[in-house]
Formats: sequence, structure tokens, C-alpha cells
Amino acid sequence: MGTGAGTGAGNGAGADGRGGGPGRLAGVDAVRGIAVLGMFAVHVGPSPQPEGAGYLLVAADGRAPALFTLLAGFSLVLAQRATDPARRPEGWASRWRPLLIRCAVLAVLGLYLASLWPGILVILAFFAVYFLAAEPFTRLSTPVLTAVAGASVVVGPLLSFLLGPLFGYGSSGRGLVPEAADLTSWPGLGAAVCELLLTGAYPLATYFPYVLAGMALARLCDVRERVTARRMAVWGTAAAVAGYGTAWLATHVFGTRQRLLEAIAVHHPEAMAAADPVREVLSGQFGAVPSTSWDWLLLADPYSQTPLETLGNAGVGCALIGLCALAARHAVGARLLRPLTMLGAMALSAYVAHALVLAGPAHGAASWSAWVAFSGAALALTWVWQRIWADSPLRRGPVEHALRLATRVGGRA
Repeated sequence: MGTGAGTGAGNGAGADGRGGGPGRLAGVDAVRGIAVLGMFAVHVGPSPQPEGAGYLLVAADGRAPALFTLLAGFSLVLAQRATDPARRPEGWASRWRPLLIRCAVLAVLGLYLASLWPGILVILAFFAVYFLAAEPFTRLSTPVLTAVAGASVVVGPLLSFLLGPLFGYGSSGRGLVPEAADLTSWPGLGAAVCELLLTGAYPLATYFPYVLAGMALARLCDVRERVTARRMAVWGTAAAVAGYGTAWLATHVFGTRQRLLEAIAVHHPEAMAAADPVREVLSGQFGAVPSTSWDWLLLADPYSQTPLETLGNAGVGCALIGLCALAARHAVGARLLRPLTMLGAMALSAYVAHALVLAGPAHGAASWSAWVAFSGAALALTWVWQRIWADSPLRRGPVEHALRLATRVGGRA
């Protein structure tokens, strides 16, 4: 999940769509809050079933991490835009030292949480890699960045498909996250690097396109403008329909599913006993594309990380940003979004707290009541926190504030 940009949500959101703190867009924070609730649904909710209330879990499955990653790229550009050009650091050390410190803190935190075995695939170490990889792209012009983002949607999954077998991951063994113990040996370190870049649960190859897409969207779209926000909602919906719809046609009309079942029978025979062999295989791949058939690249199932799923997920994120930005322009909409805005402003703290709880008293939780409890507690505690620390930099959230302090100290060293 993302760490955000700018200041906290402060005391609420005005009709202009900005949060109470300067430099934040309430609509963007609200979408991040939605992503947090979606993450809770995936981590502590029951198994997603396409019936009744289960459709909420189906909607969150696979899209929550994609939405966080898209928002990370979006927020990078917002932060860059909010910085006075005259105060932007010049020189390699001034520009890279704060970034390296920020990424190091995220990586250490991610490795620590993963080592606690909370029962979830901790994404923070992957985010450290995303931020490092994104820095050079912030220097590109908007047209070039947009073209690169569009190409990455295809190139990233294709690299995953082609390179997986070269590292011995053609049909299995993917979907892991690095842990602190991996750093104690050279083989472990090599495996951790491979997981971060190609074979892990959220590898750079298939998740970095979301970062680039978010950066391009923030460059192209000023969500403070009503017309722009409306266009984001429309075009995002169109992109989602194009991605998911094309995959549906490929699967149900043009025989992709049948060809995949034939490939599964050869390369994943153990999955044939499952109710849905295709989903069974994907559940063990997560962020990597299986390399046993080209037809895998035509899916858009959760965690398939194909071009079509990436397009569909990015479209959902774009549409949500546009819709929430439109709602935040009005007093009633801003008040309704305020709990989500506050939660989204403290998303990193919420993520760390929920991982710690899952590593302890709530380990293995998987029910509707667990999801309601986690969601209610997160919404209430972030509201209370920001009320108590409304006039303090701590309103950003404890983990966000600590990360900002570490970055500032490092930048001045």
C-alpha cells in the first residue's frame, strides 16, 4: 500500500476538494481509504464468492494492492508539483539521499513485518523498490512518461512471462515476499532480489506499470477541475470495461479457458481437482504470470497481472479518483468522504497496525465480523487520532510522521 504525499487530512475537506492540510487532495485520500478497506476485506474477510454481499470481496480481490500502487505513483507527482521549484534539491546527494533513506525505512519495516508471519503478503519492501525505480521517470516529459506508462502495461507482464522460466519459475514457486532471514546469506539475498523484481507477490515487473500509470494520470489530469475529474471517471470506466471485457470475450468466446485447462492438465495436474483449476493456479502465482501457455496473458482474473488485468485495474483506480474528486467538491460529499479521507491520509499507519494485529491476537482471522471490526476500528481510530493531533505534524499518522522525520534528517545530513 502507498505512503501518500503531502500533509495529512487535517480537519476535513473543503468544497474545493482539498483536505484540511495543505497539499493534499481529499478525493485522492478518500480513494486510498477505500483501498485500505479493500485490503482488510482481502486479508481478514471470508473467501470471495460471486453472490450477495460476496461481490464486495470479489471487487476488492486483486484490486486493493493495484489501487495502492497506482496511488503511489499519483502521489509522487502531486508531491513533486507541490514543491516550490526554487527549493527542489539539486545534485545527486541532495536528491537521492532522502529517497534512499525513505526506501530503506520502508524496506526494513517490510522485512520485519514479513518476519512476524502475519498471514499476509507484506508489500512494503516492494514499495521501496517502486520508489527507487520511479525517481528517474519523474524527470521525463509528460508525453514521454505517458508513452512509457502505456508500453509498460504490456512489457511488464511479458517480461514476467518470458523471464520466469529462466529463473526456474515457469510453473510454480512464485508469490513469495522477502524476509529479514533472507539477508543472512548470499543465496537468500539473491532470492530476495529476484522476488522483488520478478517472482515475488508484488514484483517490479508487473506492479511498476501501476506506478507509471499513476504518475502519468497525475501529470495529465488536475482533479481539482470538475471537467477533468468527470473525464477521469468516464475514461477510467471505459478502460476497465475494455480490460475486463476483452478478457471475458477471450475466455468465454474465443476458447482461452479451454486451452488453459489443457495446459493445466500438463503442467499443473494437481490443480485439476479444484472447483476452478484456473483460479487454483493463479492463487499460487500472485504477481507473476504463469509461463506455461501464452493464453495466460489474455486473462484479467485477480492477481493474474496480465496486460488486461493491469488495464482494468488501472481503469478502476482512475474512475474512483475522478468520482471521489467530484464528490469532494461539494460540502455534503466532502463530509461523507471525510472518514475515508482521514483513513487514507494515515494508510501506512493503518497497514502497519493491522499487520501487527494479524501477527498476534487476530492471526488467521477470516470472516465478515473480522472485516467489520478491522474497518470500524481503523475508521474510528484515525478520526480520533487526527482530532487529538489536529494542530501537530503528528496528525499525518505516527508511522508517516516518523518516516518524514527520518527523510528530513537524512536530507539535511
